[in-house]
Amino acid sequence: MKRLLYLFVLILFCGSLFAQESPIIIETQNTALVYKTDRQNKLVQVYFGQKLNDAEEYNKLFSMNEAYVPAGMDNLHEPALRILHNDGNPSLSLKFDGVEISKVDENVSVTQIILKDDVYPVDVKLFFKAFKNEDVIETWTEIQHNEKKPVVLTHFASSMLQFDKRDYWLTQFHGDWNKEMLMQESQLTSGIKVIDSKLGTRANKFQAPMFFLSMNEPSTETEGEVVAATLAWTGNFKFSFEITPTNTLRVISGMNPYASEYHLKPNDVFKTPEFIYTYSFNGKGQASRNLHKWAQKYQVLDGEGERLTLLNNWEATYFDFNEDRLVELFDGAQKLGVDLFLLDDGWFANKYPRNSDRAGLGDWQENKEKLPHRIGYLVEQAEKKGIRFGIWIEPEMVNPKSELYENHPDWILKLPNRPEHYSRNQLVLDMANPEVQTFVFDVVDQMLTKHPEIGFIKWDCNREMTNEYSQYLGENQSHIYIDYVKGFYKVMEDLREKYPELPIMLCSGGGGRTDYGAMKYFTEFWPSDNTDAYDRIFIQWAYSYFFPANTICNHITSMGDQSLKFRTDVAMMDKMGYDIRVEEFTEEELAFSQQALKDYDRLKDVIWFGDMYRLISPYEESRAALMYVNESKEKAVFFCFDIYTYRENITNPVKFQGLDPDKKYEVKEINVQQGRRFGPFMGPGGDNNVFSGDYLMKVGYNVRGGRGDMSSHVYEISVLE
Repeated sequence: MKRLLYLFVLILFCGSLFAQESPIIIETQNTALVYKTDRQNKLVQVYFGQKLNDAEEYNKLFSMNEAYVPAGMDNLHEPALRILHNDGNPSLSLKFDGVEISKVDENVSVTQIILKDDVYPVDVKLFFKAFKNEDVIETWTEIQHNEKKPVVLTHFASSMLQFDKRDYWLTQFHGDWNKEMLMQESQLTSGIKVIDSKLGTRANKFQAPMFFLSMNEPSTETEGEVVAATLAWTGNFKFSFEITPTNTLRVISGMNPYASEYHLKPNDVFKTPEFIYTYSFNGKGQASRNLHKWAQKYQVLDGEGERLTLLNNWEATYFDFNEDRLVELFDGAQKLGVDLFLLDDGWFANKYPRNSDRAGLGDWQENKEKLPHRIGYLVEQAEKKGIRFGIWIEPEMVNPKSELYENHPDWILKLPNRPEHYSRNQLVLDMANPEVQTFVFDVVDQMLTKHPEIGFIKWDCNREMTNEYSQYLGENQSHIYIDYVKGFYKVMEDLREKYPELPIMLCSGGGGRTDYGAMKYFTEFWPSDNTDAYDRIFIQWAYSYFFPANTICNHITSMGDQSLKFRTDVAMMDKMGYDIRVEEFTEEELAFSQQALKDYDRLKDVIWFGDMYRLISPYEESRAALMYVNESKEKAVFFCFDIYTYRENITNPVKFQGLDPDKKYEVKEINVQQGRRFGPFMGPGGDNNVFSGDYLMKVGYNVRGGRGDMSSHVYEISVLE
């Protein structure tokens, strides 16, 4: 009886908290995020899950989960926002003040929820941009005030989401240089789990700004309720996961407030970066496909456009080259059949020549000894070979042994009373300084103005921030982490206004910058300096959860001891390129690579823009398998890698996904080296190359591995006419 009375009182109490206002519904094709106001006029999140067929039933929902919890009042947990007012008061009480909903087009809508403090002149606006067909939501926050002097922001989340489930499982990605994106899954427990970065420039070096959150139990590729999320910010980030005593999970995401107290002037708007997420009820695979389609259509520069296949000179020459040697390498690019030759590090500086990583960085004039006829001659010679010319730069950095360092010591981030701290023998320029922004813009602009035929840029950033101090910021040193990124974005916005179509690769000592904040200015990114094909299977696998194939650059190099075929097959899974000594290829290797490039060129639209299905994880078996299927389901490409090296590995058939069960498909192996073919093993009497989609998805396709080394297979799957 006491228990029943308690439940009755609790229901009455909870019901009394909520005003019967119309809910604010943010919907995509399959999901709904719903807010209401309570009796105190606070905004509460009442639902996030599968969209209800009857929108009227959202009125029945209630919750005690305040939507965007500020600090300083009655909150007992991690806050989304904290402000220090002019009078020293650190409190904030946000009340609902209105909602505005606008429709960008048939697919995109923006909901703006306005919150106001009832004592201080502070406005907080929560924005939700919903992409219906992609099932993706972007959310960000704008903070503004009208106090007499600047207020201090110490916490400023982009998003606060709350879940009421039985259990929660977090998949995160971590690593270091040369071993990026290691995947790790664990169950969340009481307390706060934090994933963050404090590295400034190469913010993603240790922890990646993305995660999966599975509800009730770990999700698989095809089953389970899971949120995939990431932050569009090229700097310090923080995700916190806190389970309250009532088993509600609060997920707070945004810029890392560490050492970043921000002084916001009256009437200025502090806009947080976009937090991007999708809710899948069919496992991680569907979540990935949602993000891929969204990114290519809305976030990546020219995401649905063409990409160039290139040959890089780095492994062939390192810093030791001259223009005659480079022109010789153009012959290799021409023979191979790539679109572009990329000149990497070492082409610049004269007073302190760039003959190693110890000097010259910051002095962006051609080295007269290496390039006596300058870049224009290389562009001309490349064009004569029928290829385009691209170039490497690292304009945010400086060597102490450089003219730039001598002439502008005030442009460099370094403590005035401490020894300089180097990484890769370099320091970081102060991108918060408008003069530095102009300098970095001019590095690119002057080069492209003089040589408009340059067809590609590789933009590198090889160190994180340490011992940072900005002479420009003066007493506002806590602004450096945020204003640096804003300065970087300002440069990129100016460059893209003048050069909207130039392909630029985002590189940061490997995968130190892999985020959608930067990718709206870049066409692709370099995931890791580790190009060993075995390691790359894991690295590319992890990146594929959040990024489409045409953004992930993979180069065939001499790193590792796998066959050229294996290395080619791994690179072909995404955006393929080369960084290898083509002149050392045997005739067989050259012929194989030429054919592989032709096949890749013929199939790249399927790989880049098709639906991706991860079939067998290398984390779970001694092989990896995935496939891409185009929109019409008439063409697919299937990759399978046997990574168990000490014996022939007989495995079960791989069950395909994404095909039309009623169509007949021909399965044909490509990228076959002479004398190394291992065809399908279907058993006596089996038809080895024609199957229904139904058969391939229910029975599967059996691939026989190699003997004594790692083997790989690529299959073209085509509908029979």
